[in-house]
Amino acid sequence: MSTPAPHSLLDDAQGFLAGAFCLGLAMALFQSHGLLTGGTAGLTLLIVYLTELPAGAVFWLLNLPFFLLGWWRLGSRFTIKSLIAISLIGLVIEATPRWVRFAEIDPLYAAAMGGLLGGFGAIAFIRHGASIGGISILTLYLQQSRGWRAGYVQLAVDGLILAAALVQFEPGRVAASVLGAAVMNLVLALNHRPGRYLGY
Repeated sequence: MSTPAPHSLLDDAQGFLAGAFCLGLAMALFQSHGLLTGGTAGLTLLIVYLTELPAGAVFWLLNLPFFLLGWWRLGSRFTIKSLIAISLIGLVIEATPRWVRFAEIDPLYAAAMGGLLGGFGAIAFIRHGASIGGISILTLYLQQSRGWRAGYVQLAVDGLILAAALVQFEPGRVAASVLGAAVMNLVLALNHRPGRYLGY
């Protein structure tokens, strides 16, 4: 089997932009109904709802500790790419509410479509040798080192985050959030498996 050619700078740029805009719109959909999701994005939304701090800055700061693991176990190239990725995602998350406003949208649709877009955005970064940071760095490490599917590990962690959210939010809001997290992680589980396409 021949070794695939590495991505060019242009390849990475379009992949990163596509991923960032998918994730920015996903976050806007979640925020339109005060929904949560899993992973670092879910923690970001939880902090934003409780404190009203800017989402992009919170997302970026929450990711920083996980990059120590990335540098140590997944390499400098992956970690640098992922730092660029979360910086771009943070900027797009901050800008998206100024570009897109939802006059009326069903919360279940917002949850499902947000999860779908979030999954596509995460896959775009993974396939260009980066991650969306945070917990996904841990799940990628476990997939590469132990063969555990990243989507299923992420789903388990997300379940814990959303269960903790029941302390602060009403059950209906959390139930819709569970739908979004499940859709996102299903996209990851079905499309990112050990031995499948991974570009560098």
